[in-house]
Amino acid sequence: MSDQTNIKPYVIGLDLGGTNSVFGIVDARGEIKATTAIKTGAYKTADEFVNASVEALEPVIEQVGGIETIKAMGVGAPNGNYYNGTIEFAPNLPWAHEGVVPLAKMFSDKLGVPVALTNDANAAAIGEMVYGVARGMKNFIVITLGTGVGSGIVVNGQLLYGCDGFAGELGHVIVEKNGRPCGCGRKGCLEAYCSATGVARTARELLATTERPSLLREMRPEDITSLDVAIAAGKGDELANEIYQFTGHMLGEACANFAAFSSPEAFIFFGGMVKAGELIMKPIRESYDEHVLKIFKGKAKFLVSGLDGASAAVLGASAVGWEI
Repeated sequence: MSDQTNIKPYVIGLDLGGTNSVFGIVDARGEIKATTAIKTGAYKTADEFVNASVEALEPVIEQVGGIETIKAMGVGAPNGNYYNGTIEFAPNLPWAHEGVVPLAKMFSDKLGVPVALTNDANAAAIGEMVYGVARGMKNFIVITLGTGVGSGIVVNGQLLYGCDGFAGELGHVIVEKNGRPCGCGRKGCLEAYCSATGVARTARELLATTERPSLLREMRPEDITSLDVAIAAGKGDELANEIYQFTGHMLGEACANFAAFSSPEAFIFFGGMVKAGELIMKPIRESYDEHVLKIFKGKAKFLVSGLDGASAAVLGASAVGWEI
């Protein structure tokens, strides 16, 4: 019998987001062979979430030849601790915002394969470095713009984890003293303004405090999403354009501050909000140029992830699985 029968050719990658959890079965070349997804917030407890995940995974695992073909699983999750395999006090996860969830062990026990876990934005950074626009780069910052604002920082070719696994929480740098309350419990965090939820909050504030005309007034304020703002801006809505100017300006200034401590070759933007294109990227670049220290001017590229949808995070999570 050939030794080939003992080779396990696949790893499961999980991009665990605040809204959706996307699973991919990935081979060693970085090809995603099968995918499935569940709604992250549809479960009250971590046990329910893991059970639903395993149930969703069963058919796609069978599709590639069964669990005996799976070497390991890698997870990218908000507030994921690479050292401990835990999710700790994640503000955007209903079943993990008040404690520590040993998610890697829970999945390992259920699936019977080794499981490694890292922060979701770190997973996206690994995905970009191995498969995306950061190939060949040794110093860059990935900023994920989704339900929250995440970041993965690579310095000298290595992901920055810090002493406890939590280094690089740039979404929770305070950008507005005594500003908006953030899900983390602090006030004025970048995430409270520049996430998809932050854009919707800005829209609701402007609609409530001004009488300016806008297509957004046709909607109930509580139903407005960042996508609605982008669509309105695309139709020439002045108020919607102003919201993206405000958001991009704040992000650009934050990036100018981040450059001061790691001097990256590039800032790479990833996540649903990036679909707004130049609507968000132009004010980011303009604000960065306005605020960055002279010695860093003109050095950093501003790039958008070349990996589709959740691919960067799924591939990054799978890369963590290959390392086990």
